[in-house]
Amino acid sequence: MADLLFYQKPVPLDSRIHKDLRLTSRQNGFGFASATNSVILTGTEFVEAAKEYPILFVRAGTRIVPVAILGLRDSENLFVQEDGSWQARYIPAFVRRYPFVLAGDETAAQLVVCIDADYPGFVTSNEEGHPLFDAKGGATDWLKKATQFLQEYQAQVRRTETFVNRLNGLDLFVEQTVRADLGEGKQLTMPGLLVVNEKKLLELSKPQALELFRCGELSWVYAHLASLSNMARLVDLLARRT
Repeated sequence: MADLLFYQKPVPLDSRIHKDLRLTSRQNGFGFASATNSVILTGTEFVEAAKEYPILFVRAGTRIVPVAILGLRDSENLFVQEDGSWQARYIPAFVRRYPFVLAGDETAAQLVVCIDADYPGFVTSNEEGHPLFDAKGGATDWLKKATQFLQEYQAQVRRTETFVNRLNGLDLFVEQTVRADLGEGKQLTMPGLLVVNEKKLLELSKPQALELFRCGELSWVYAHLASLSNMARLVDLLARRT
């Protein structure tokens, strides 16, 4: 599942099994994301993310989801350096929530907090890191804040689904093959991506355009369109790396 990207061994967080678990500072920084060339974005991230990354839409099964493009080649994130640092001011929430995640199947009444049990930043030492549970087995304030972040992120995922469905219902998406000119006759192509057709956007009726404006989503659309110029930045980053 795309939602569980990065997670090698996702397991439900259990106060009995994980009572002594602590989370240290990120081991190897964001190295866990170094082989990922795109991550899902929520609509509320568009304005900040558009300053750093190209934002496009992709088909994921029956869904259409917005993504931040992080690299031009498979299994390569141009923003993660060798020391694990992230070379951009804004880091997508999809990345920041790791090693925690809310998960559950479609029949579950409520999503549960899970962790990547293989994440090396988890330790059981009594001297370092953030404890997840107190002596009575209750969630610590630190874990409560992490859980709140997951819940807020999930709420934004649902809102973004509504936004994408609205655009799709208005027939605003058009398929596009993104091409990056690397010089010396070399070119990379990324087929099957979706972008908003600006011509169709401008042809919306007044009620349709007003609805997008009033729900705050028109700014998301223009952030997406403005972000497409960041493809040139990815070409520059790739040229420096190679």
